[in-house]
Amino acid sequence: MGFFDTILFPFKWVVSWIMWIFHEGFVFLGMDAASGWTWTLSIIGLVIVIRAALIPVFVKQIKAQRGMQSLQPDLRKLQQKYKGKTDQLSRQAMTQEQMALYKKHGTNPFAACLPMLIQMPFFFALFQVLNGVSNASAGGEGIGALTPAAITQFDEATILGAPLSSSLLHGFGTEGHTSVIVLSVIMIIAMTASQFITQKQIMSKNMSEEALQSPFMRQQKMMLYVLPLVFGVGGINFPIGVLIYWTTTNLWTMAQQFFVIRRMPTPGSPAAKALAERRARKGLPMVPLLGEKKAEPAEEVPVPAKGQRQQPQRKNRKKR
Repeated sequence: MGFFDTILFPFKWVVSWIMWIFHEGFVFLGMDAASGWTWTLSIIGLVIVIRAALIPVFVKQIKAQRGMQSLQPDLRKLQQKYKGKTDQLSRQAMTQEQMALYKKHGTNPFAACLPMLIQMPFFFALFQVLNGVSNASAGGEGIGALTPAAITQFDEATILGAPLSSSLLHGFGTEGHTSVIVLSVIMIIAMTASQFITQKQIMSKNMSEEALQSPFMRQQKMMLYVLPLVFGVGGINFPIGVLIYWTTTNLWTMAQQFFVIRRMPTPGSPAAKALAERRARKGLPMVPLLGEKKAEPAEEVPVPAKGQRQQPQRKNRKKR
């Protein structure tokens, strides 16, 4: 067992165990144990469990992203301060001041990537489970919590004529290769389209004016086209079961972002203005938005009571 396999070993057990629980639950409800639809719903159940568990992390991600946006003006000032200074002392000082800014705003640039980083081990584990189904079935072996009998069932399971363990790249010349090609292409298009729509909605509706003018925006524009391309190219090598997982999780992300844009938009964004207008039409006050800075209360200046005469203070005379 290699280093990568050792790291993924517990995740493979978690992934296979969740799939097995859902599979047995659907069988208990009367579905066929060997049906591809039973295993497909088990994969969708896996997505629901993982994404539901990540909701608290997603909320932290939103706060981190909005914290990063709010400190962009301070970061630009810092960059101007050290512009042209390439010596080691200046770089260290700039890094220290950046860390101080992150601490002040309660954010860091890595928190925005946290849900993706947490989800990736489960994705790789699922890929290894589904990619190794055919070999395990031929050798009469199990994978994780899935018994040899369950592995054989999964290997023989089909959905719309396409085996769940087949991929577009390796589907030519196999049984049901036409169904594999058609179903893979449909899901790759759905997967990339949902990713593109999600990113486009964020950029057009849920970013403040400051964020649109920041260097961060250039990265967002690049990700808008790079991520769908990565999914499209990588999708030809994914088994049908992995495509089901990734398409479902992308659709979850799209629905989740639509909810955030409508109910918890970024302060200063077009979506926030639209929310304020909707609440104003209903006669409702605007609620504080997630990640919005609270206005600091103004210092109260003591005002002397009306009609009260201020007594003159007696000056201390010097002793003779």
